[in-house]
Amino acid sequence: MKKFVTCLSFLALSLITGYAQVPGSPVDVEKYTFRISLTDQNNVIEGAATVTVNVLKDTEHVQLDLVKKDATGKGMLVTSVTEKGKPLRFEHQGDALKIFARAKANTKHSYVIKYSGIPADGLIISTNDHGERTFFGDNWLRRAHNWLPCVDDVADKAAVEFVVKAPSKYRVIANGVKNGEFKKGSYRVTAWKETVPIPTKLMVIGVARFAVKNHGTITGIPIYSYVFPQDTSAGFKSYAYAKEVLPFLINKLGPYAYKKLANVQSKTKWGGMENASAIFYYENSVDDKEIEALVAHEIAHQWFGDAATEKTYRDVWLSEGFATFLTHYYHEHKYGTDSLNQRLMADKKKIFGFEKERRTPIVDSLHAKDYTDILNANSYQKAAWVLHMLRRKLGDTVFWQGVRAYYAQYKNSNAGTADFIAVMEKSSGQNLQQFFTQWLHTPGHPVLKVTFDTTTESGKLLIKITQQQDFLYDMPLEYIVNHEKHTITIKERSSTIKVPLPVTEIGFDPDVNSLAEIVMENPDYSIKE
Repeated sequence: MKKFVTCLSFLALSLITGYAQVPGSPVDVEKYTFRISLTDQNNVIEGAATVTVNVLKDTEHVQLDLVKKDATGKGMLVTSVTEKGKPLRFEHQGDALKIFARAKANTKHSYVIKYSGIPADGLIISTNDHGERTFFGDNWLRRAHNWLPCVDDVADKAAVEFVVKAPSKYRVIANGVKNGEFKKGSYRVTAWKETVPIPTKLMVIGVARFAVKNHGTITGIPIYSYVFPQDTSAGFKSYAYAKEVLPFLINKLGPYAYKKLANVQSKTKWGGMENASAIFYYENSVDDKEIEALVAHEIAHQWFGDAATEKTYRDVWLSEGFATFLTHYYHEHKYGTDSLNQRLMADKKKIFGFEKERRTPIVDSLHAKDYTDILNANSYQKAAWVLHMLRRKLGDTVFWQGVRAYYAQYKNSNAGTADFIAVMEKSSGQNLQQFFTQWLHTPGHPVLKVTFDTTTESGKLLIKITQQQDFLYDMPLEYIVNHEKHTITIKERSSTIKVPLPVTEIGFDPDVNSLAEIVMENPDYSIKE
């Protein structure tokens, strides 16, 4: 979603268009151009960043994030800041680069920052398992400002262009489409340009000796694999799953936001990192038995996390939960319902195990500033379960209609939990506050104690279901008796089901649709007429 600001200038009404920006910030970054020089002689990078901003309100200075060189010798040293060739006064302390340049609201400015240094993080300079030197951007959560002067916040999305000078033996991959390449002595200069606004967590380069394969196009989107030359056999085969995943997600969610899809073997610290249009996978992913699920998860992020980005990291479930849910849904589509149920059951064990260690809600304000705390079973598995239960509650037609509407409304912008709820309520025509309150904002899960009684009422089996946890959930519970399925709404402390005898079969949640822990108190009851 673009933001429009109107102003009266020279007696005419003009429009300044900006992208999603940090709430309250005096500026909105419209575009970055990063010129990066790399060498094999050392780990020093030389950079020249052009940062173009739209000014939203009068300001005396513009502040960017950039880690300053410290006593360890790592960090960046800024040598100059200019605008239209004119030097500007600046101050660089800690992680903050303050540019003293008075700017009026509804104007546009481009600042050029020249700097150099050894990245402490963010740009991983190392060797792969084959002993070859590599350079990989790895910016999630807030690590881009270790090597790029930027507004390093998930809420500020901008276009980006990388112009990378590196030894000619290397190939360069980055966001967007290739915008030129030429040799300069023993070096090669490669430009990549992404015109779609993305947050800094997704702005990356990958520089290494790569073998590249074009797997063809899907709805005009070329699909590439970038792997180390020694791993071509396994790598090209593993990343080829993208040819199945991409059209499936386009069909379910709506248009893919970018102009290419590259799956890249890398040195990321994560299993996979969903960088927009250039997904980085951990080095040994090419031999991972679960690579199909990993590819599906990361490609799903291109819709949720990349195009429709969470407003804050307390809303990270809108990214990780959707990617996990869509991976399950892809497996259901390809391998059947049993595959979906197996994955949901495995997730349920992880959720219950996590909650024994820490009881916090999915939307977690307490831990939202520490990425080691928010990457957990709540954000991934439990959030996916919430979407699964919402799908069952609304039905497939209404659910997918709502999801597509949410994506269409917040594509290339940012959304929070309340935004998603509002779209789903509008699409379904239902009040979903109770549903989301209990599943997103309440810690824990329902624990249902089930007891059986054949003595109280002649000819009947009485099944008593008691909610053991403090908070009372309002939820459907499916059960099966003598091969027939039934549903009861659980919302009181205790609920009772009366079943005529004889009973030869009884079970709960046969289709794996309830995130409840069911405890049978006396499962070996004797059934009598």
